[in-house]
Amino acid sequence: MVINLIFLKFIPEYTKEGKQLPTLLITAFNSTKIVNFIFIANLIGSAVSLLLLLPYLLKFKWTFNTVLFKKMISYSWPIAVAGIAYVINENLDKILIGKLMDKNAMGIYAACYKLAIFMNLYIMAFRLGAEPFFFNHSDQKDAKETYAKILNYFIIIGALVFVSIVVFIDILKQLFINQAYWEAIGIVPIVLLANLLLGVYHNLSIWYKLTDKTRYAMLFSIIGAIITIVANITLIPVIGFMASAWATLFAYGAMMLLSYFIGKKHYKVPYNLKKSGSYLVASIIISFVSFEYFRENYLISIGLVFAFGALIFWNEKKEIVAIIKRN
Repeated sequence: MVINLIFLKFIPEYTKEGKQLPTLLITAFNSTKIVNFIFIANLIGSAVSLLLLLPYLLKFKWTFNTVLFKKMISYSWPIAVAGIAYVINENLDKILIGKLMDKNAMGIYAACYKLAIFMNLYIMAFRLGAEPFFFNHSDQKDAKETYAKILNYFIIIGALVFVSIVVFIDILKQLFINQAYWEAIGIVPIVLLANLLLGVYHNLSIWYKLTDKTRYAMLFSIIGAIITIVANITLIPVIGFMASAWATLFAYGAMMLLSYFIGKKHYKVPYNLKKSGSYLVASIIISFVSFEYFRENYLISIGLVFAFGALIFWNEKKEIVAIIKRN
């Protein structure tokens, strides 16, 4: 991050202001394409991390367990393939917009798409904490009930993030998006919902990880990639870059539903679909109404958010009170 800031921000700004900088920095900046510094920064960051971990790594006694290695490969290779399919889901839409429309449309779409980063950060933070917990808790008698509660809480917070971003979308676009790219702002609610469904899918995916049926991860991701490809190629010529937003929603929605229905047969978790589903539906309705009818009317939009919060509190008050009493 520091290297990125130096070469992508500070040196260009200091050069414009005519300030003197070390000759070594100026030479490196002028002799290297600026985009390469992103790669260089990641490389140096990884090297520093390795050096910091080296004292701990040297303490290990390295042995090779063939049986364990085979189990690890059998478990992980489908997840690796699923990761490739996920990359297709995340990036192919932008490439196809550039091919089927033009580079300008691709830039407009990509600029507005980045507002989904707030949802992605929430999902990433959740996965970093939740997945180790899922595995550590799998031997407990109440594990399945706990997983059901966690999904419900995930949807509650995710739905609040979704609604909040949509309500304040016009403020966020001024902060993070150049005015020339606002044309594609309509994709943001769709992409946010798509990523929320992806987060639900990650929650549901615990069943194939605990039962060592990771080939389903590959299957779901490949199906998602096929939906992404077909929907983009079919719809971009008809409705433009909005097609890519809908394709993302269709792909992640299909993956979520497949994981839920197939997972019921292999590792049934008592998810409260009525309650969790009501939060999803309510967040979609509130976001749609706010975006279509009350853009920048923050009095009404914030009122809708509070109404949504009141619905959540009413349904979850026993749990909330119990948590408050424990603390």
